[in-house]
Amino acid sequence: MKDWLAKLRRIRALTLKETRQILRDPSSIAIGVVVPLMMLLLFGYGMSLDINKVSVAVVDEDNSTDSAALIGDFQLSPYFGVTVVHSIGEAKTMVLDRKADGALLIPSDFTRHRHLGDAEIQMIVNGTDANTARIMQAYAQGPVALWSAAHGAAGPVIMVDRMWFNESNDSHYFLVPGLIVLVMTIIGAFLTAMVVAREWERGTIEALFVTPMRVGEFLISKLIPYFGLGMFGFMLCLLAGQFLFHVPLRGSLFLLCLASMIYLMVALGVGLLVSTLTKSQFLASQLAMTLTLMPAMMLSGFLYDLRSMPVFIQWITYAMPARYAIALLQTLYLAGNVGSVIWLNLGILTAIAATMLILTRLATRKQLS
Repeated sequence: MKDWLAKLRRIRALTLKETRQILRDPSSIAIGVVVPLMMLLLFGYGMSLDINKVSVAVVDEDNSTDSAALIGDFQLSPYFGVTVVHSIGEAKTMVLDRKADGALLIPSDFTRHRHLGDAEIQMIVNGTDANTARIMQAYAQGPVALWSAAHGAAGPVIMVDRMWFNESNDSHYFLVPGLIVLVMTIIGAFLTAMVVAREWERGTIEALFVTPMRVGEFLISKLIPYFGLGMFGFMLCLLAGQFLFHVPLRGSLFLLCLASMIYLMVALGVGLLVSTLTKSQFLASQLAMTLTLMPAMMLSGFLYDLRSMPVFIQWITYAMPARYAIALLQTLYLAGNVGSVIWLNLGILTAIAATMLILTRLATRKQLS
């Protein structure tokens, strides 16, 4: 019993030391608090994969009530800003000058063909940005479908689209769960990657080694303050998602917190392992950036669909913990408690966290070398 009390006292003393070190270091506060706030604002307000109010130059060669009604449907759409021009040449000039993102041509025989049941219009989009072009083509189907239904031009089969899990088609709905993973990656891996290396560079590790402190106590004292800092960042993201971006949480809040805590332990384990092995703050920070932050952004499904990547890159993504964390958080936020996804990814993250912490314990020796 006395031995356990002594261990707890040592862990408490070492944890207080590390906490004071964080509070005295402006860079730690900046990375742990300021950076998450900046990322929330930049990713939340400055980055969006949605397209709103794309400008379209409309050429109405038919000049009929049917064509006017169709143009009106485009004008009422929240996705289009319509400018009516007099010729296709004028529309082309606007697209070339980047004053319009595309052009809509309503031919002179539009009304006649509408009565025949084979009316056509032409949407010309600027293909410089292929993603924007594809989205514009998809958006254009909306006003055309509304006009067809209202004027009896629809065929015998009407296709009704429905989007599951993200009915409003808002990219914030899947950016916010990914942002939580990025914040915890930065706090967990980047900050802890320097804590042991800092002790080596400043020479304070020698003073610690001559104390009764044990390696496990040393590592726990390094984990606790940054775990608290990471959970603070998680709470900021959670509140921002709820009150700033209004992202629905359809799953369990308890499972969301549990998944975030386990992934944070993965990031902390990776950071401590890198810091223990390198003993250099600069090298440790570079390795942490390369091994955690970049894969979390590029190879996790946060920004890019993994299925669109080459097969060998897809296989590499299975070694990235952020892949499983993002799948977990996006499922909990948007789809709910889908057990087949949650428990598999939660189990994989738990195994990775345990592996990282065990490797860190094995790599840490209470000796100078």
